[in-house]
Amino acid sequence: MPDFSFVTCGSTIKLQHASTKAKLHSHEITYGSGSGQQSVTGFPKPNDSNSYWTVEAKHGERCVLGVPLQNGHRFRLMHANTRKWLHSHLHQSPITGNQEVSCFGEGPKGDEGNVDDDWILETSNPKGWVRDEKIRLRHASTGKYLHSHKQKYGRPIAGQFEVCAVQGKDSNNLWFAAEGIYMPIDEEEMAAQGKKDEL
Repeated sequence: MPDFSFVTCGSTIKLQHASTKAKLHSHEITYGSGSGQQSVTGFPKPNDSNSYWTVEAKHGERCVLGVPLQNGHRFRLMHANTRKWLHSHLHQSPITGNQEVSCFGEGPKGDEGNVDDDWILETSNPKGWVRDEKIRLRHASTGKYLHSHKQKYGRPIAGQFEVCAVQGKDSNNLWFAAEGIYMPIDEEEMAAQGKKDEL
């Protein structure tokens, strides 16, 4: 039977914030400050297509479908609707002044990004990223953690939570993979990778 319990490359998921229960979200609304790039928020309502993200390989590499992400794995998240990458950089977030998290990249496949689109998985499960289990995402370039909290925006995105990146671990940078379209584990590819590791 296919195993759909892991987050694998090519899966399209909703990422839920453990504390606020909001989903990681983006939309064609740009920040009015900082980078001016496409904004990223925590969306409190359960059903919205702008909360889907596709798991892709790190910048410069190709995604091998069905390979599960392990602790320390470097990868990207592409916003499914706008095809832009989850991104961070040295701009300040609008509400708290932490590090801004945005969506970045152009083109129909979202392939015009850079290394600031890369995130590193932190999970305590030795088997890898299991759906519904809490994980952290650390920004590869700056070392800061994907984070949210109970502070909300006003217009034009009233009621949505700020998403930012912060130094250090706490309960507000815990997330888990919720509903989505999960690619089953490719056992043949995993076996091939294991043989490469032995060489």
